[in-house]
Parts: sequence; C-alpha cells; structure tokens
Amino acid sequence: MKPDLVVAGAGMAGLAAAAHARELGASVLHCEAAPAPGGAMRHSSGVFWRHREWADFRRECPDGDVALQQALFERLDGDLDWLEARGARVTASATGNPRTVGRRFDPDSIVEVLAGGIECSARLAALPGDGPGRAGEALQERVPVVLATGGFAASRELLREHVTPEADALLLRAPPHATGDGLSLGLDGGGRLSAGIGEIYGRVMPAAPLAPERWITDAQLYARHATVTDEAGERYETRTWSEIDVVQWLARRPGARGWLVVAPEKLGERTPYGSVAEQIARAEAAGAEVRRGGTGTVSVHVAASVTTTLGGLAADEHCRVADGVWAAGADAGGIAAGGYASGLAGALVTGRIAAAAALAG
Repeated sequence: MKPDLVVAGAGMAGLAAAAHARELGASVLHCEAAPAPGGAMRHSSGVFWRHREWADFRRECPDGDVALQQALFERLDGDLDWLEARGARVTASATGNPRTVGRRFDPDSIVEVLAGGIECSARLAALPGDGPGRAGEALQERVPVVLATGGFAASRELLREHVTPEADALLLRAPPHATGDGLSLGLDGGGRLSAGIGEIYGRVMPAAPLAPERWITDAQLYARHATVTDEAGERYETRTWSEIDVVQWLARRPGARGWLVVAPEKLGERTPYGSVAEQIARAEAAGAEVRRGGTGTVSVHVAASVTTTLGGLAADEHCRVADGVWAAGADAGGIAAGGYASGLAGALVTGRIAAAAALAG
C-alpha cells in the first residue's frame, strides 16, 4: 500500500513530522538510519527555547531566513503545549535564562509518546519515484517526503567541503548517522543550499575523548571569563553570550585545538554548568591537559566540537525545498545562520509545518 507521506529520520524533527501527519489521518512510511529513534535529542539537555524578544533573535541570527525564524518565534509556545499534551514529560517550566522562553523535557519521554511504526536501520536511499531498485519496491511511485535526517555533522567530507579544512580534528558531539543524507537527497530533488552552510553549532570541549553521557556536563562554557587562544597563542575575544562564536573560530584554527586561560579571580564565576572551577575539574577528569601557573592561572586544553550543522537545504515558510520535497530540523538550514538558536525548537516547529504542508500538497 502506498503511504501518504514518507519521513526520513526519527530525531526530534522526524518524530514531530510523523506524529503530526498521523494525527492528521495520514499513513506514514517512517525510516531511520540508526538502530533506534531519538537522534541527537537523546543526548541533549532537552531544552526547547526561543528568544524572548524578536529583535534579539534577528540581531543574534542576522543571516537567518526571516520567514522560518518568524515561524519558530510565533509557533513554539503552542507546539510545546502540543508536545506536553501528547504526554511528553516537562522537567522544568522555564529555561533559567532571562533572554529566552521555553521548557525542558525528558528526551526519552518525547520518543515514547511520538514514536510509532518506525523502520530503524533503514536509510532512505532515494526520493520516492526516482527509479526502479533505488528506494525499494514500495517507493516507486511519487510520494511527498519530509527530510529530517539531522544534517551533516558526522560527515567529515561535507564538513571539509563546507565548513573547515580542520574537519578531521573536530570532536563529534552528535550521532554518527548524521552524514548528510537529507542534504544529498534534497539537492538531487532540485533543492539548493541555504544560508549558513559553512556554520556549525557545538561546544568547546576538553581536548580528550568524548563520552556521549558527558556531552553536556563536560562542555567548557566559560570563554567569557577566560583568555581564548589557539595552539600558537593567537587570541580571540569572545563576542556572544552563547559562545557559539568561540566554537566557530576554534573549529578553523590548526588542529581545532586551543586553550582557555583563567585568572584565579575568575574561577568562582557561575556558568550554566556550575562554577568555572567545577567545569575545569570535569575537563581534567575527562583527561584534558590542565596547567596551573605560579600566579594561580589555570590553562585548559580544549577542542572544538560539532553538534549539528546550521546550514542545509533552503526552505520556504512551508519548509518546502522542491517539488514533492520538504525539510525539517537540521536538514532545513538557515534558521540560526549567523548566530545561535535552539535546534530542538527548530526541529519541533519545522517538523510539524513540513508534515502539514506536504500532505496539503
């Protein structure tokens, strides 16, 4: 039986798209390349947020697509109500950041309430109707498709092509299946690249092996309280509250490695992950080199990591990429171009938009 909609990917965007399509009465063929659903959300903090003020959103992400940004800003609160009404568990009713509005959810509960009939370990090989034998017998007829495969953070080749020559040195803070399937399929289907194709979201992390269960807690989020240098000693002045600019800069330095040098009077400064001193202790416990100077300064060896890509397929306000093709989440690039916005929020909002638009034709 031919489905009404194909959804590729079962992270936040794909889960939202498939669940919304089903509640609209559609039959959905939902495939996921990984052995289990959830994607990067499984390892996230679970916080869905938007900027409190529209002007701040535009100022902090000046290169982003205005229509998609407006959709995120205007729809997120209602979409969070939708998610909560479906049974996802809220663990905090606010973000704790006066610049933002949102909620924290338990990621596992989101998967539990949205997942249904997912074919895991099943990568979408081609767009439906693209030719015999390429996508399986069930997909030989043209069917609308929502691409929600999670961007290309795990593709060293695509990162090298679009983001940085130091791609091989970046620490991967994302699922290994986010290799750009959606980008490739969308371009094959007539789509084009979005703004922000050369940008990533990530965190400065200890220059040590990364354990997924410590992707959040081990982040070194105190560049504003430190002197930032690369391996050769070239300095960088932190410009943003999110410190996304530090990651972008470090990702392009030789080896994507550098140092955070902290004066003794800054060790007690508070951050989202505890005091600066507590974050440094976690870096040392993870195996990063930590040097202590005679004047009390502490230098931490750090590395740029990539969590997701900010650019992808250019999409209109309905998340349409090309004839019969829609994109959501990290596959729909350009929302946060030039800055930083919640990837989970963007995935939820664009997933629902894309599903409804694809079914409406």
